[in-house]
Amino acid sequence: MPTPHIQAPKGEIAKSVIMPGDPLRAKFIAENFLENPKLINEVRNILGYTGTYQGSPVTVMASGMGMPSIGIYSYELFTQYDVESIIRVGSAGAYSGELNVYDIVLADSVWSESSFARTQNGFTGDVILPDPELNQRIKDAAESLQIPLTPTKIHSSDVFYCESSMPDYKEIHDKHGCTCVEMESFALFHNASVLHKKAACLLTISDSFVTNEKISSEERQKSFTGMMRIALEACR
Repeated sequence: MPTPHIQAPKGEIAKSVIMPGDPLRAKFIAENFLENPKLINEVRNILGYTGTYQGSPVTVMASGMGMPSIGIYSYELFTQYDVESIIRVGSAGAYSGELNVYDIVLADSVWSESSFARTQNGFTGDVILPDPELNQRIKDAAESLQIPLTPTKIHSSDVFYCESSMPDYKEIHDKHGCTCVEMESFALFHNASVLHKKAACLLTISDSFVTNEKISSEERQKSFTGMMRIALEACR
């Protein structure tokens, strides 16, 4: 039966899911990379498509922005649709001058000040790891495609706009070793850990706190093809 947030009948979502935040990025991936994509969800305009990539079934579905949103969709996919793995493909802001716009990073750990995990099941830690097997598949895919990939520790934040009195990116980088920031992976990794599923997070740098360089929203939707190809290859 469909869930309150996903209209697809059971059986129409693949075991492997690629999950961008932006619904239009999900649409772009489906239309440009999947064979015979079928729209399987449009509740709340959270677009989801199932098709095949080089013969392997794959679902691409948006998560929306922030931990509460990806927390809902990933939990329902894992528990109601028997999804085994979710690879988040998103954008990130660089905390380090060693990362440039369009660089692709792979989360090897995630630090967060979020209360998501504590509220969900009482977990009090502030670092969560991705699935090591899925991360290795992603690294192997990047190597086979000859696309540079940087494994790194990332900051997963609940808040996009912070007041100037709060710790800035330099403090977070120096204290916690995070080289970039996004807003979803901590909740995704927590749900996967609780439910004994697999999760990973690929990010493309869309802006830099160090240089103030940034790219447009349209470029974020359509130009992150290297990250998309790596994720799809890892689902084969």
